[in-house]
Amino acid sequence: MTAANVQQARPRRRLWFGGARATRYAWGYFFISPWVLGFLIFTAYPMIYSAVISFTQFDLLTPPKFIGAANFNRMVHDKLFYISLGNTAYYTFISVPLQIVLALAMALVLNQKLRGINTFRTIFYLPTVTPTVASVILFVYMFNLDFGFFNWLLSLVGIPAVYWLGDPVWVKPAFIIMSLWTVGPQMVIFLAGLQSVPETLIEAAAIDGAGLLRRFWHVTVPMITPVIFFNLVIGIIGSFQVFTVAFIATAGGPVNATLFYVLWLYQHAFEFFKMGYAATVAWVLLAIIMIFTLLQFLIARKWVYYEGAGN
Repeated sequence: MTAANVQQARPRRRLWFGGARATRYAWGYFFISPWVLGFLIFTAYPMIYSAVISFTQFDLLTPPKFIGAANFNRMVHDKLFYISLGNTAYYTFISVPLQIVLALAMALVLNQKLRGINTFRTIFYLPTVTPTVASVILFVYMFNLDFGFFNWLLSLVGIPAVYWLGDPVWVKPAFIIMSLWTVGPQMVIFLAGLQSVPETLIEAAAIDGAGLLRRFWHVTVPMITPVIFFNLVIGIIGSFQVFTVAFIATAGGPVNATLFYVLWLYQHAFEFFKMGYAATVAWVLLAIIMIFTLLQFLIARKWVYYEGAGN
């Protein structure tokens, strides 16, 4: 067979833009186009635009005026920046650990093989799907100075009534108590993690004489450390963006005690119409969240155990 015949006998390769392969690519791009367009229009473009106007003075009524890094310089010297950041940090680093502990405790209870346990799981998860506004209004009544539920509980043990939402000292603890109402998602994730712990490890520890607490601390907890880490990261990211509760219940008061970072951002954007400054505040929040998330990933190497990862 001559070289010319060999060349003719070889199958022709389909071009990328022709034939069945092109059809598959076309359909693939067609089906992902809604997400891509949504991301570009509603996420990427607003982020780029906010980055641009963070270097401007923009009040929505007049064209943006470029002022360089003046917004960043102003924020550094703004005392409300430190107050809002401090309030948010206080709320985050107390509420998130409490949420994780409560969610894990609830998951342990709901992981029992009992009749009707699915009904109890549903009941414990229901507060999560309750509208946030309705939940906040409910808690406002429960924290009422005169007829609130929590003050009634305190009266049973002889403790004077507390002005929960009107006292700068007690208002943030009240918000932390409110945050424990919606630990349903963390509970479900913990429940899934507990059900993935191999029974053989627990049985082996029991045979070796380990009690219930030792089995939990030395077998169950190490096996669910990835779940704990996930809930910790997501919890901190979410709590740094707390807004609705403060906006409805106290509007940042009393005496800026609940002026959280995102509420302060909202005030500049939609009450004072300082969009350029608000964009600067938003990008600084993104940087803060990224730093805390990175630190968590670095520290996680020392305590998070991934089965089969060799750590």
